Amino acid sequence: MRIIEVMNILAVEPFNSGSHKAFLEGLRKHSRHEIIPIKLNYKGWKWRMHGDSVTLAELTSHVEEEIDLLLISSMTNLPAFLSLTNPRFAHTPKVMYMHENQLTQPLPEGEERDLTYCYINYLSMLVADRLLFSSQFHLDDFMNALPGFLENYPDDKHLRTIEQIRNKSIVMYPGLDLKYFDRHPDTRKENERPVIVWNQRWQFDRNPAMFFRVLNRLNDIDLEFDLILAGDSKHTKPEEFEKAWRRFGDQITHFGYVEDAEKYSKLLHSGDIVVSTATYEFFCVALMEAIYCGCHPLVPKRLHYPELIPKPLHQPLLHAPVLYENEDQLFLHMKNLLTGQTKPLPKASLQNINKHLDWTRKIREYDALFDDLVKVEVEASF
Repeated sequence: MRIIEVMNILAVEPFNSGSHKAFLEGLRKHSRHEIIPIKLNYKGWKWRMHGDSVTLAELTSHVEEEIDLLLISSMTNLPAFLSLTNPRFAHTPKVMYMHENQLTQPLPEGEERDLTYCYINYLSMLVADRLLFSSQFHLDDFMNALPGFLENYPDDKHLRTIEQIRNKSIVMYPGLDLKYFDRHPDTRKENERPVIVWNQRWQFDRNPAMFFRVLNRLNDIDLEFDLILAGDSKHTKPEEFEKAWRRFGDQITHFGYVEDAEKYSKLLHSGDIVVSTATYEFFCVALMEAIYCGCHPLVPKRLHYPELIPKPLHQPLLHAPVLYENEDQLFLHMKNLLTGQTKPLPKASLQNINKHLDWTRKIREYDALFDDLVKVEVEASF
């Protein structure tokens, strides 16, 4: 049997931005294996997913190394990529990381789901040897939606493929570069007023309208607070942010995307509360980063948060709750924190939520998975 101590892994990423980019960079930095990236920028995601396999195949043709494993992003049209590179990867193990899926990905109001991209996801998942989902919520959500999607087939519904996909799917949380944040001290004790942090994408699925409605209610009863409005603002900005600038301008200590990692870390270390009002997401790296830096989280009691946050912290006895069920409950939790009726969780407790996700720990799971897949493939070839 051929034992591969260090393998060459070709990582194919047509949408190199946000969590996709962070995931790939984390793997490259921490894996003992050689990660060879083939990547494109994030602009025009539909074309990246639908037609850019030609470009990816051309880029791959310049990779001279012998490839032991393919690591494919969920934005990749895997059957097209394999056809265009055939026969090079015909017998190479293939892992697809499901950052998102097109069957349940939220859509802007008034936009209908284009099943073309659902079919690309579905066919790619059938071709892959192993599917990695970013949370249990994500996996369950996809599997619940799959039967309804297959009903679109006019003849054979191919329902047998549901079990095929389930059997090769596992949950693998993304690694996080948390130790970077240890470089900077907490400064929240210097705050004159409590600081509320928003550090997610400025898009509809993060539901900024609800976030700012709650802030308006808090402001209406004369509660004092400052705001850090960070996160990816490169897309079309919801109007709520411009309205917030007009209403809370003198309370906003930061407004917009933060390119510099050190500045971003210092902002998080100055925050007291971080809030998510997301209507839909599969794994929020930004929230996990803010929690690690000591921001008390207030997050919806649904999606993936209940599985990521230990049950004893859902409703802690001596501190403020972490989960909320609706807008009124979020308002109450924030009001109690701002008035001192409840206390935020200590930083040590917050870091226990996710320190196991740091890449220095998480990489062992990824490398072990890669090792097992290639070992199985090598054994099968003898």
